[in-house]
Amino acid sequence: MSHGDDNGYDSGRTDDAYSTIGGTRQTRTRLPDGEGGDGYSAPRRPARVSRSLVTMVGVVVLLIAAIAFANMGGGRGDGDDGDPGSAGSKPGAASTGATGTKPVTGKNGTIASGFAHDDQGAQSAAANYSVALGSAEMFDKAKRDSILNAVIAPSAVGGFRTTLDQAYSAGLFKNLGLNDDGSTPAGFTFISRTTPIGTKVTKSSAARATVEVWCSGLIGLAGEGSTKPVTDGWFTITMELEWVNGDWKAMTHSQKDGPAPVGGDTRASSADEIAGAVNGFGGFTYAR
Repeated sequence: MSHGDDNGYDSGRTDDAYSTIGGTRQTRTRLPDGEGGDGYSAPRRPARVSRSLVTMVGVVVLLIAAIAFANMGGGRGDGDDGDPGSAGSKPGAASTGATGTKPVTGKNGTIASGFAHDDQGAQSAAANYSVALGSAEMFDKAKRDSILNAVIAPSAVGGFRTTLDQAYSAGLFKNLGLNDDGSTPAGFTFISRTTPIGTKVTKSSAARATVEVWCSGLIGLAGEGSTKPVTDGWFTITMELEWVNGDWKAMTHSQKDGPAPVGGDTRASSADEIAGAVNGFGGFTYAR
């Protein structure tokens, strides 16, 4: 990557369209197709009926915010992509290795901020913002607004807030076993966590960067007698970022299923073990 401008970012590259936003090119988020059809060549073991419905609900909830994000406006015109790490290019030798560079210089509340004005900074921002937008705090109105103010570009935050206020509804909370206001019933622990596995830049310029974040996630209600046990999922988030006020901020957000590995044979933990793990293990600041 060339560092041709004062901020150490290659301003010679042109913007590229974010193809899922704007005009009639709306994102179509595919809901689960049931057994099979996951595109993974290895045969899958039959799912237990008792977990099938719960898994379906979990995946739908993981996607609900993505549906809301992706259907908002904010597209831009097509442009050439001059980034050597863009889609279709062969990854460099160190493309999956850590850079060793400190990811951020500060925090905005509990969320990392002050990302570098380069591809590494954009990837670090997208990873950390994916964690925040997939957290249990998003189910609380006041905390959700705080998260959006921290990670969304000022020009887009109003649209995100309006759309998500509609998405996080009493009906959604009920399907997850939560109270009507999104709070957790007594005796239970609500879990919603997103864990980035890797990141890559697919489009970039001095002002914009599109980053894909491959993630695993947990969602569900842990506790004795829970009818919505914690399930896991795999998905890829695509986030378009804008360089504004000296930091990367999200303009758009979309999500699709996978890539997902074949499930292992690890014994499922008890509700108490899961709740204890979530309460006992803190999160990370993610860096490229």
